Amino acid sequence: MQNGVAADGVCSSESANGSRDVWSCKGSDSSSADHLVIMVHGILGSSSDWKFGAEQFVKRLPDKVFVHCSERNTSKLTLDGVDVMGERLAKEVLEVIQEKPNLCKISFVAHSVGGLVARYAIGRLYRPPKEEVKEDKSGDGCKEEQRGTIGGLEAMNFITVASPHLGSRGNKQVPFLFGVPAFEKAASCVIHWIFRRTGRHLFLTDDDEGKPPLLKRMLDDYNEFYFMYATFPDV
Repeated sequence: MQNGVAADGVCSSESANGSRDVWSCKGSDSSSADHLVIMVHGILGSSSDWKFGAEQFVKRLPDKVFVHCSERNTSKLTLDGVDVMGERLAKEVLEVIQEKPNLCKISFVAHSVGGLVARYAIGRLYRPPKEEVKEDKSGDGCKEEQRGTIGGLEAMNFITVASPHLGSRGNKQVPFLFGVPAFEKAASCVIHWIFRRTGRHLFLTDDDEGKPPLLKRMLDDYNEFYFMYATFPDV
């Protein structure tokens, strides 16, 4: 694991597998930071895509946030499908939470396909409302009674940038197809050759055991998944 100190007292570490954690170098700030911010990159991206953004979060909120830039779906792994990537991200988030027992709150910031992956992971991590008390190192409790939790933490913010929540199928949804209907129709037939399973999900051509396309299922709660993330006060 490589550790570094950026300007303005921001510390960061990068693991061998590519994940990046960013926090305040000041001991009193880092010990009081109880808000986990998960940052998720887009298709064919990596955790370094969010390096600048993560540092800005910590500079502005040094005593409040601990930022984790996801790495579990780096580069070509982003072609494996939204559901597969979502399962990986959910496991990654739980690992971070287990390593930081003082965490009480959680937010997600995602770009492009990362927004879909984050939504899927949230559906996997969501637990229905009940009174939960999470003790931090100082003995103070973090209580959440009225909403469900994400990985045992209180959900705060869900933010996505340029994420195709309704997919990429349709007129003028993909810029490089220039809004030409013939190109857009052809793309639906061949997109899986380029972007594999993720492409099928984006163009709504997946058909898993006769189920509706995944992105349509994610428009509402589906079976054991709570995709509508109603637990977030700020979406």
